[in-house]
Amino acid sequence: MLLHLGSIPTLVASSAEAAREIMKTHDLTFGSRPNLTITAILFHGNRDIAFAPSGEYWRQLKTVAKVHLLGHAKVKSYRKIREEELGSMISKLGGSDGTTVDVGSLFVTYINNIVCRVTIGKTYENGLKRKNLLKRFIDAFAGFSVGSYIPWLSWVDQLIGSVENAKRVSKELVDEFLEDVIQEHVAKRKAGGAKDDKGQDFIDILLDVQKQSTAGFTLDRDAIKGVLLDAFGGTESTYASLEWAMSELVRNPGIMKKLQQEATEVAHERSIISEDDLKNMLYLKAVINESFRLHTPVPLLVPRETLQDVKLMGYDVPSRTQVLVNAWAIAKDPAIWDNPTEFRPERFLKSSVNYQGSHFELTPYGAGQRICSGMDFSIAIIELALANLVYKFDFTLPNGMKNEDLDMSEAYGVSVHRKSPLLVRVSPRF
Repeated sequence: MLLHLGSIPTLVASSAEAAREIMKTHDLTFGSRPNLTITAILFHGNRDIAFAPSGEYWRQLKTVAKVHLLGHAKVKSYRKIREEELGSMISKLGGSDGTTVDVGSLFVTYINNIVCRVTIGKTYENGLKRKNLLKRFIDAFAGFSVGSYIPWLSWVDQLIGSVENAKRVSKELVDEFLEDVIQEHVAKRKAGGAKDDKGQDFIDILLDVQKQSTAGFTLDRDAIKGVLLDAFGGTESTYASLEWAMSELVRNPGIMKKLQQEATEVAHERSIISEDDLKNMLYLKAVINESFRLHTPVPLLVPRETLQDVKLMGYDVPSRTQVLVNAWAIAKDPAIWDNPTEFRPERFLKSSVNYQGSHFELTPYGAGQRICSGMDFSIAIIELALANLVYKFDFTLPNGMKNEDLDMSEAYGVSVHRKSPLLVRVSPRF
């Protein structure tokens, strides 16, 4: 489908076949990003990985992230932080003593603390919480600029305040807070040298890489901030995915019991399920795949832009066309999925389809060269939390509420999340 959003021609692809053509067959041609006003403000001219246009700068920055920050080995190295924050969340749930708990708020703290400790070496409380900067950044990120699509109506942006809000948040988070944190890291390194590899956060690593910059590419201060902002921006979709998965488990107690049984068998009476155990939890992976399918966190993925004219499935698509892949619609296509509106993890037990970008029926993290760089980081957080929560606790709805009556209404921000809090009563299983 071709839409004209103001002056911007926009192609919407809503089939797995079209998604494959865009993100695999013609991946290079469809590999750039549109220059949108809000992201350009928040990410200092799109100096991050997610929104940088295709080119040598983006390729080099993505390589830095993959090799030094978000590769499989590096994600494993953050294990202790994940386990410590999981332990804190379990303690809070264990101490709830039968009262009603908003588990979503606990998920927010769990994920934000992990991301902040890994990226800047500080928890959410150490600076960011004072001005609620992360929430304001996410809210600004979800803002809309009329002028991006209809330039002569740019004055509307001033009227609704979206651009000014983005500028304020960028100034406070990027120009002030992140700059102070980076300067603090620089000062510590001058005073006592760099930490060893095990103690390094993203900033330490990026400052090391900065010294090794190759000809034609310089990892400058804005690039470092861009990488950090991508990590912060990914917190909401990770939180939303974890909350939707738990919502479906609460709503479907039979599926919850199957997952609890798997968790109990894998744990072998130990107090915690370790990350080494997760590879044996096939039903857990099926539950997460099905949750991604039914609740695609970013329904249209991140917009792409064509670099040149291209013929797509018999149609001529001109250069500079914005492209939206409707991953939400594809994941519910009845031509692909039996009973697509039902939550049925079993559909993935005998299927090779998964979220990792090779199967275009299910692409919650995108696919091809523009697949989300933080996918492994996000999945490690979700799997560890979900496995241990169902192992340690039973979750029921308060006030005698029936499971099938749980409100599953959606609200849209950076990602699709629950409209109402997930309120449950928690009781230890043993």
